[in-house]
Amino acid sequence: MALTIITDSGADLPLSFYQENNVILLSLKVQLDGNEYDDLIEIEPSTIYQAMRDGKVPKTAQVPPNKFEELFTEMAKNKQDGVYIAFSSGLSGTYSTAIMVLNQVKEDYPDFNLTVIDSTCASLGHGLLVMEAVRLVQQSVDKEKLVSQIEFISHHMESLVSVHELDYLARGGRLSKASAFVGGLLNIKPLIDMEDGKLVPIEKLRGKKKVLNRIIELMKERGEQLDQQIIGISHAEADDTLQEIKMMINETFHPKEIVITDIGSAIGAHTGPGTIAIFFLNKMPS
Repeated sequence: MALTIITDSGADLPLSFYQENNVILLSLKVQLDGNEYDDLIEIEPSTIYQAMRDGKVPKTAQVPPNKFEELFTEMAKNKQDGVYIAFSSGLSGTYSTAIMVLNQVKEDYPDFNLTVIDSTCASLGHGLLVMEAVRLVQQSVDKEKLVSQIEFISHHMESLVSVHELDYLARGGRLSKASAFVGGLLNIKPLIDMEDGKLVPIEKLRGKKKVLNRIIELMKERGEQLDQQIIGISHAEADDTLQEIKMMINETFHPKEIVITDIGSAIGAHTGPGTIAIFFLNKMPS
């Protein structure tokens, strides 16, 4: 039996990706107007963004424990080996819940061979790990090597995020050190990165052009062999910004490929419309 790859909707990959590559998707929950939805399955990001523009505050919840229990038990019964690549533990309890349920299932099925990886990433940074795992499975790489490769990439994934408004992130408690960056001048655009799996503001810049130029500068400083990389861009209804940064990345680094996805409802409920995020490696696997 081929190794089963599992992830959650924090990876911000399109539904078609999971279907075409036999990846098991577990949906984070999105709550709006008293209703709860499965991210990616039952609600569109555009619905969330319009609600946020209207002043509503959508909530999110982790993958429910019973979903893990059902899946892990079924896999254990079928002696199916797997790898679950989880949304960053610094942003969600999903990873720790998966570990807890796995330990419970292993009490009844001690030989169950499932590895849970903390991606320490969000959105397409997480998604790029899942894409690499699929590629390795297709090459029939053994599980130990696959896990080692995914963990290496997760530790070397850079995430640069520009949000249209910090308020959205601060509201959801997904932003540490936010108070130092709240308020300020008109048209200030915060630039955020991931540190230890958490979102941390690193700079505040005036205007979109300065933000995009600074992203390119940071990619030059941090990236390694960018011409050999698959670079990720995810965005939340930020089409103009997307086209600008895509052109700048192509002209500056000539990457092997640029993958573009929409920021889904669960992550978008915290970052808000207008967000754009860039993902690349600061060290290439050998």
